[in-house]
Amino acid sequence: MPYVYMLRCSDGSYYVGSTRDLDNRMWQHSTGAGCNYTSTRLPIELVFAQEFERIDDAYEREKQIQRWSRKKREALIAGAYGRLPELSRKDFRR
Repeated sequence: MPYVYMLRCSDGSYYVGSTRDLDNRMWQHSTGAGCNYTSTRLPIELVFAQEFERIDDAYEREKQIQRWSRKKREALIAGAYGRLPELSRKDFRR
């Protein structure tokens, strides 16, 4: 089944990806063969995964999460779905 997933890297950054085979992709990332970004930030930890019926839906969700702020990603990881709308709003008071 297709997945979108988020990794926490050793430097505290997050990596968001999508795949048809989560176990194999995790193995690739953990061995440094996943991508350049995570290969220089090992070890990595899987902190979020969401399953989809179709890979294009997982890819679309990946692109959406990649545009999110760190705070919004952390709310998703924590399962604080009610906070996601408020974290989408811009603060124009500055």
